[in-house]
Amino acid sequence: MNPAVKNTFLFSLVGVLLVGTGIIQGWNSALVILNMGLVSAIMALGVNLQWGFAGLFNIGVMGFVALGGLAAVLISTPPVPEAWQAGGLRIIAGLVLGAATVVAAVMAQKRLTGRTKTLATLAILIGGFFLYRAVFDPGKAAVEAVNPAVSGYLGGLNLPILLAWPAGGLLAAGAAWLIGKTALGLRSDYLAIATLGIAEIIIAIMKNEDWLARGVKNVIGLDRPVPYEIDLQNDPGFVERAASLGLDPVTASTLYTKIGYAVLFTIVLLIILWLAQKALNSPWGRMMRAIRDNEVAAEAMGKDVKGRHLQIFILGSAICGIAGAMMTTLDGQLTPGTYQPLRFTFLIWVMVIVGGSGNNFGAILGGMLIWWLWVQVEPLGLGLMSIISSGLAEDSALRERLIDSAAHMRLLTMGLILLLVLRFSPRGLIPER
Repeated sequence: MNPAVKNTFLFSLVGVLLVGTGIIQGWNSALVILNMGLVSAIMALGVNLQWGFAGLFNIGVMGFVALGGLAAVLISTPPVPEAWQAGGLRIIAGLVLGAATVVAAVMAQKRLTGRTKTLATLAILIGGFFLYRAVFDPGKAAVEAVNPAVSGYLGGLNLPILLAWPAGGLLAAGAAWLIGKTALGLRSDYLAIATLGIAEIIIAIMKNEDWLARGVKNVIGLDRPVPYEIDLQNDPGFVERAASLGLDPVTASTLYTKIGYAVLFTIVLLIILWLAQKALNSPWGRMMRAIRDNEVAAEAMGKDVKGRHLQIFILGSAICGIAGAMMTTLDGQLTPGTYQPLRFTFLIWVMVIVGGSGNNFGAILGGMLIWWLWVQVEPLGLGLMSIISSGLAEDSALRERLIDSAAHMRLLTMGLILLLVLRFSPRGLIPER
């Protein structure tokens, strides 16, 4: 089949699935899937940039997505003056001391030699640690004691939420630079282990440092780039327009806000796709693929392999950070407890592999298709199990077991799809050209 015809058919199939969901389950459900599918496609583009372009095996996606979510809080929430007065400056001073300790230790390692280097480094690290804790801990305790039921953190900058999206990319890029400077010298399997461990550290910090973003108490009621449903329902003009379309104000307002999110997400996706395609077809993109295919030969030709790896690692992580900020904006809350590797690492990798590693359009297709399946497989599985067990008695243990197993249909389906694609189309549905 002609590649253009095949690709058109595959994207049309996803469109048909979304339209069918709207007709059968309601347009609200279809738009919910569409919005998260768009966010997932952006995450898949970020991972595809790292793996498809450069062969970097990053399974710490969850950490960069979480940093994007954190940026939404730090940018959009208003500051808490009482918390800043209680211990905000002590926290900042403690963090500065901690960073200064690390810098001083690195400088001692570079400038000193022999036994003096070892003793000086130990003295700097031990002394700096105790000094850091002496300044930081009292400030942290004071901030977290300020109305902990609804606050207990420093708050943010009170800026428009849309600014959190590029800020999430910058925060994730900064973390990727720190990680890449130390981890990108490792072999692919060790790099994967390192990125997974660092992602878990990021999540642990977000869960336990309440002064930063309330930890597991969650931050709710984040600002939105689209109108609130209740405001639309109280707008006489909107109510009149909804009535002219045969919709009640509640349904019309929810559809309006979800369509607004879909438009914004689509714009961001198209911008990132355009930039990724320009990069792919540029000399830089060809160099990255040459490094991916044979690092030794590329290095022999004078290419800075580690530098280029660091560059693309930062770019891919920044895209994941942008997607994380968008997702938190869509949810309207930051809930660190929901950042699970199954959803934000395994699922994104399935999207990239199924869609087609090394192909940006394949990553988008995989993101949309796999997310639709992730949402719909469980209710479809429940219906299938109900049909299979319809001939059994109501109190049958086998019937109960079959119905309960529907909850595991997601994992079974993802594994089955992955196996089928690797068997019959190992380069993905839209392979790299």
